[in-house]
Amino acid sequence: MFPIGDDNSGRQSFPIVNTILIALNVLVFLYQLLLLAQSPLALENFVFKYGAIPYELTRGVDLPPTVGFPIYLTIFTSMFLHGGFAHLIGNMWYLYIFGDNVEDSMGHFRYLIFYLLGGIAAAWAQTLLDPASRIPMIGASGAISAVMGAYLVLYPGGLIRTVAFFGFIPFFFYLPALILIGLWFVFQFFAGIASLGVPTAPTGGVAYWAHIGGFVAGLVLVWFFRDPERVERQRLARRAHRAFQRLERGW
Repeated sequence: MFPIGDDNSGRQSFPIVNTILIALNVLVFLYQLLLLAQSPLALENFVFKYGAIPYELTRGVDLPPTVGFPIYLTIFTSMFLHGGFAHLIGNMWYLYIFGDNVEDSMGHFRYLIFYLLGGIAAAWAQTLLDPASRIPMIGASGAISAVMGAYLVLYPGGLIRTVAFFGFIPFFFYLPALILIGLWFVFQFFAGIASLGVPTAPTGGVAYWAHIGGFVAGLVLVWFFRDPERVERQRLARRAHRAFQRLERGW
């Protein structure tokens, strides 16, 4: 199942922060492609330099290739690196679907702080589960998981337009956020359990515990960053929109 849209009827503000975050991730990835065109080693050095490496974070050391700032800041730089087209597109699509309404529910500045805190929590969750790992963590997945956790709290009944493929045949339907995001989290949790103690390749590993940590952080932090009036405005607009759709269909 893959989300392809949600109900934006209650959103009033343009998601400027969400848009900038998506643009920055894309621009950094384009730079990674330039490095890859230069040489695979150049890209590898870039990832090991600016990715968040648990071994470095838990010991406060900066292994070569070194960066010119405190090693803990790689938690932030790592949020804008990605391991390939599928990694980037998947992350940015989920951020595009869920981030705009969460930003509208918090306000721009609070949403930015929330997003970054979610990414920090995600990085430390993975680090604490595998503190000796020298594999760099990269990607916006942890921060986006926090956004999804916030969305689940704010709009559990929000309808998500979803596509599923049976063979090559696509089927389109609506699922409440509680079910779609809930199933996503269940998958992450069991995959995280299965990954414990299993080494992953630098290019193919998935930091499931970063997803879990980010999601749980989002569930908690949303209560401190949401604007109740904005949330209620969106909820009322969504209920009105669904009622209008039922009338149109003669339900």
